[in-house]
Amino acid sequence: MNSQELIKELCETTAVTGHETNIVPLLKSAFEDFVDDFQIDKLGNFAAVKKGNSDKENPPKILLAAHMDEIGLMVKKIDENGFIKFSTVGGIDPRTLPGQKVKVHGKESITGIIGAMPPHLLSAEDMDSKAYKLDELYIDTGYSEEELNEIISIGDVISMDRELLSLHNDYVSGKALDDRAGVLMMIEAAKELQRLNHEIDVYFVATVQEEIGVKGAITSTYDIFPDLGIAIDVCHGLMPGVNNSEASKMNDGPAIALGPQVHQDIFALLKDEASKRSIPYQIETNNSPFGTDAAGMQIARSGVATALISIPLRYMHTSVELISLNDVKYGAQLLASSIAAIDDEFLEGLRCY
Repeated sequence: MNSQELIKELCETTAVTGHETNIVPLLKSAFEDFVDDFQIDKLGNFAAVKKGNSDKENPPKILLAAHMDEIGLMVKKIDENGFIKFSTVGGIDPRTLPGQKVKVHGKESITGIIGAMPPHLLSAEDMDSKAYKLDELYIDTGYSEEELNEIISIGDVISMDRELLSLHNDYVSGKALDDRAGVLMMIEAAKELQRLNHEIDVYFVATVQEEIGVKGAITSTYDIFPDLGIAIDVCHGLMPGVNNSEASKMNDGPAIALGPQVHQDIFALLKDEASKRSIPYQIETNNSPFGTDAAGMQIARSGVATALISIPLRYMHTSVELISLNDVKYGAQLLASSIAAIDDEFLEGLRCY
């Protein structure tokens, strides 16, 4: 399966925060030819483990983390006319919701659309200034209240119903690219490592519940307790209204984060390997670990030396997120090359900041 086919399957599989188990069989299938073992912890984090060639009794470990959960919605109420009121799971902008096609996952999955007051019935003042609030939106499935009560319940998860689109120059657009693109990067890095020698054991971890506070990164890093970790997520891609200081260019390679929370030795390793291998990259200034799995990885147990690689992405937290697959490919090459360069001398230097 090539990258276009795999990212399509990854993004079109429903795995809203707290309901990530649907995607695990796909991950096993995608990783199985490139790793030695799988493990799933009690919270649901999925780890594909590739052993290095170290002869030590307790070989060193690196943890790569990309979250597999996606933002979504949840059934809050079914009214007497069969309209479904909902709440959000993760950070969704209500402005993007009217007109969206969704799937409500109850005893069976049913299709609906998100409706709102049509513009014809709004006042001129509201037309010019009003953005819909969440409590003004609802889901229309065509079912009656009685029929819905037989199929769905309060608390059932709702996902965006969106097929991945292939655009020009290896761009793709769809839901859940934040952070299935990061998961794809890990899979591609595992492929790259097949042709490289590496001493360190590699844990490719697809984490859960990142969108509600990096829960999976905290527990998986605590359990594995690696010598170092690299979080893989998305950053804002350059687009109209966003300037160069706030975003990274599309199709110019992954963005390597630089900030006080990033371990300088790992940053230098990534930057040096990119230059040495002529892999395109960018520098993303980032003064806080919050918002990615790096926040949870850093503070596990006594602390883990951590870095962050980001994939430039436009229209974050919508159903039409957009990335360049070239940025994923370059990031996978950078990860594999950097992992192969890690030796005892490098690891000794990580003991102090």
